[in-house]
Amino acid sequence: MRVGVLTGGGDCPGLNAVIRSVVRKGVQEYAFDFVGVRDGWLGLLKNDIVPLDISAVRGILPRGGTILGSSRTNPFKHEDGLRRVQDTLASHEVDALVVIGGEDTLGAATELSRQGIKLVGVPKTIDNDVSGTDYTFGFDTAVGIATEAIDRLHTTAESHMRALVVEVMGRHSGWIALHAGVAGGANVILVPERPFDIDQVCELVKRRFEINYAPIVVVAEGAVPKEGQLMVKDQALDEFGHVRLSGIGEWLAQEISARTEKDARTTVLGHIQRGGTPSAFDRWLATRFGLHAIDAVKEGDFGRMVALRGTRIVRVPLEDATAQNKVVDPSLYDEFEAFYG
Repeated sequence: MRVGVLTGGGDCPGLNAVIRSVVRKGVQEYAFDFVGVRDGWLGLLKNDIVPLDISAVRGILPRGGTILGSSRTNPFKHEDGLRRVQDTLASHEVDALVVIGGEDTLGAATELSRQGIKLVGVPKTIDNDVSGTDYTFGFDTAVGIATEAIDRLHTTAESHMRALVVEVMGRHSGWIALHAGVAGGANVILVPERPFDIDQVCELVKRRFEINYAPIVVVAEGAVPKEGQLMVKDQALDEFGHVRLSGIGEWLAQEISARTEKDARTTVLGHIQRGGTPSAFDRWLATRFGLHAIDAVKEGDFGRMVALRGTRIVRVPLEDATAQNKVVDPSLYDEFEAFYG
């Protein structure tokens, strides 16, 4: 059997660990042959396929990013996309795909599965917003990076007695903001799931200054003020219909300065959260996902996604996993109210 491996969407710590795991077990236990698809779905549109064997995956476990490359390509937004994907798979005699990606990549995989392409999904995203799994790999690394940044910013905020706004990733969900904000001792945490009142935010900031304390505000890039709208760099859409988010942190800092008459600055962590060495947990989870994904291929259990439930790896229908985003439960956000302000 020949299996193709594909990584799509934004890069993420742990992608290489999945590739390594899939290939190692597939070759050693099932005698499968592997090829890599370059740059996500784009590689299937452009017929860009490379050999993939054990020597190619040796030493990649601790490396961030993906040795196969990635892109935000939607095959259904290209002329004859489905046919071109099918032709590439047929020309290279690929029997099945292991598709590693987030909501958009797995959404395309869901439709391709409906069209008869044999594939198994592996969930990845630093946002942790894929339904059906407790965690996605990449999330733990991103939270660790954001938490360390917040820790470092506390001391400079205190030295100058200024408010610091930390903008983290999170288009639809505030998992990174909530986890890193709580772990880093932030005084205000703003998430996309709950539109915020800028007056209330400024009141919390003032309260910290009154006790001679420099406040830290953590905000997800997708957070919006009440009766407001997303802050975007431009109106151009990617192939999955998303705009480029940016600016909520800078807007918040300006509003805080104007309303509190205190100095406020912004730090946008951006792609720093996605790059570099994956954490031990992300390597562990990515490795387990890879092992179970290739088992699903061996068993012919296609149209499914591997997922973490507690400590077990289970399989869920791709359709269920991509139907909606996993968002922060309001009750979980409310748990930490004692630390806000």
